[in-house]
Amino acid sequence: MKPIRILLADDHALFRQGIKSLLVSNPEIEVVGEAENGKEAVEKTRVLQPDVILMDLQMPVCDGLEATALIRSEFPDVKIVILTVSEEDENLFEAIKRGAQGFLVKKIQPQALFQTLRGVCQGEASISRLMAGKILQEFSRLQKAAPPPSPLSDREKEILRLVVEGLTNKEIGVSLSISDNTVKNHLHNIMEKLHLHNRAEAAAYALRAGFIAPKPDSL
Repeated sequence: MKPIRILLADDHALFRQGIKSLLVSNPEIEVVGEAENGKEAVEKTRVLQPDVILMDLQMPVCDGLEATALIRSEFPDVKIVILTVSEEDENLFEAIKRGAQGFLVKKIQPQALFQTLRGVCQGEASISRLMAGKILQEFSRLQKAAPPPSPLSDREKEILRLVVEGLTNKEIGVSLSISDNTVKNHLHNIMEKLHLHNRAEAAAYALRAGFIAPKPDSL
């Protein structure tokens, strides 16, 4: 199996050194480069073509949000995981809207980080339950115009609701008594129908369009 090629983008050299030491201890991961600002992250993505970018939000010259949007528009297959000390809603929503597949705080445990990187490479979104709850709370406050008719089946809506709640494919399968492969097939159909690229975009679209209602206990 080919190692996951990682580009680190963070303006703090000490943090980059620490996370690089952690990542290279895992034989499944190869750190192919480092960037100290968003502009450099975009330039190195063009040269190195990593599988995943671990991106800080607050960086000089070009911040992580802007860099994420630029990279995703030019390299839609590159996965971006935002690493930040902040759990502010604005950062979370903007990261998702601009194409990030994951959003994790820097205090994440090593094994959880490794699991996240594997999941992101397999097409899963990395959004914690806490962050998923914040998304539900925020979108429930938004005033929506008449939502467009949903192109999704009832089962697809059910699966998408569980994606919004932050469940993995395996957890969705257990919840609905279906296999992981069936969940993946439904998610593929959802992406095709909505013309989206990843689970995070699908979850954001579902909430924005108003056809996935937040659960009362999440408000």
